[in-house]
Amino acid sequence: MEFIGVLIPIFSIFAIGYIGIKFLRVDIKPISTVTLYLMSPFLAFRTFYQNDLNMDYVYLGAFLLMLCIISLLFCYVAGYFRKWDQPVQSGFILASVFMNNGNYGAPLVLLVFGEEGFHYAIILMVLQTLIMCTIGIYFAAKGGTSGRRVKISPLKDVVKVPIVYGAILGIMFNLIGFTINEQMMTAIDMVSDATIPTIMIVLGMQLAKIKLSDLEFGRVSLAVVFRLVLAPVIAFFLTLPLPLDEMVKDILILTAAMPTAANTTMYALQFGSRPGFVSSVTLITTLLSIITLPILLMILV
Repeated sequence: MEFIGVLIPIFSIFAIGYIGIKFLRVDIKPISTVTLYLMSPFLAFRTFYQNDLNMDYVYLGAFLLMLCIISLLFCYVAGYFRKWDQPVQSGFILASVFMNNGNYGAPLVLLVFGEEGFHYAIILMVLQTLIMCTIGIYFAAKGGTSGRRVKISPLKDVVKVPIVYGAILGIMFNLIGFTINEQMMTAIDMVSDATIPTIMIVLGMQLAKIKLSDLEFGRVSLAVVFRLVLAPVIAFFLTLPLPLDEMVKDILILTAAMPTAANTTMYALQFGSRPGFVSSVTLITTLLSIITLPILLMILV
């Protein structure tokens, strides 16, 4: 029941966006733009500013980067044999590579491993944020209209998105020990706290536009199997050489098995990189994780 309790707030926020589309006919794109360009930089800044930077970041960062690279190789091999064009390839990457280890993974780690485990979950969330706001945005832009127009354009889109600068500024302030006054920090907290729920509302709005007849069951099934089954297996082998204790390795495997990150739907929507496909995989992996994660926990714990 505690596990279901973690999920109830997540699906409740999805439902708000769903209702907004069904009954109010709200336009998604302006909300997505505001979230990506105005709100997310504050969240990235606070995440890197408030968390201590130490050697844990090196080991966990190496793990996440290797997991991302292997996941990308899987996506490219699948795309090569199935002859996907760039938009389909990028949409599949967004749906398969990036996991929701923040608003889903962190509470679950706290529930299972307590405060000690939650410390590592926060570090993973910080590093995953950096990966998604660089590599994730690159592939979202590459699969959108700009990616088809000019090859160098995706890199320009990454540079334009202020999330990266929010993260860099947070790291700089953290390293030099710069202290922000209480009033300014209150404003940063207010915007940061609103960012993740807004992203989830955008996902709920996008889910309201999905029709079962439009689902690409073959590609969706492949993305779901990779995200929920193959990714934690890859994570297990990646943890073997790491000089970390067993609890931390279990947390790494568990977070690798999280469903698709809600942020990827926002990126796909913003750059026109198959948002319908990405949001459908996000929904299905989130629903099926109710089954897959308890099974994984029985194996790990």
